[in-house]
Amino acid sequence: MFTGIITDIGTVQSITNKEGDWHIGIQTSFDLSLTDIGASIACGGCCLTVVKKEADVFYVDVSAESLAKTNIGSWEQGTKINLESALKMGDEMGGHIVSGHVDGLAELKSLIPDGDSHRLTFAVADDLAPMIAPKGSVTLNGVSLTINEVNHNEFGVNIIPHTWDHTTLGTLQEGDKVHVEVDMLARYVMRALAYKK
Repeated sequence: MFTGIITDIGTVQSITNKEGDWHIGIQTSFDLSLTDIGASIACGGCCLTVVKKEADVFYVDVSAESLAKTNIGSWEQGTKINLESALKMGDEMGGHIVSGHVDGLAELKSLIPDGDSHRLTFAVADDLAPMIAPKGSVTLNGVSLTINEVNHNEFGVNIIPHTWDHTTLGTLQEGDKVHVEVDMLARYVMRALAYKK
């Protein structure tokens, strides 16, 4: 479990074995001596398992399923990604409860400066739209955000300067696609409603 509070921006150092599961090395400022092999790290919002580590680089394997459901296939050497290590008992619960299981992609439709902040509007697939609610929570590229408004399959968020400067959201351009994880409660409510039919 995660909170969607980004603690580092990592850099993709290597990608190998593109014929099968990708093997990706990610450089980080995390103290990896505290990270066990088999531990989970949210990489751009995707929960990935550490399979190997060096002084400042950890390695993850990415399956074909994950490549098909995310934008990881567009990563290359030098790509910057938001990182968050998994929660430990007693950690502060900022943000909201995040699983690191990406539900799909959202496309950035508009980016407008608003005072010191930025207003971003995203569009999601029709099957995700019912799980996006005003003043609800959403995770974009691993960042916990509050939804401002919703219009059909589009929704808006406000990015304050700290988040803009300390995550990869500040590098987005219109047309970019980001990982979206809907609020966990919304996911289960939708499943319960569908099951009743």
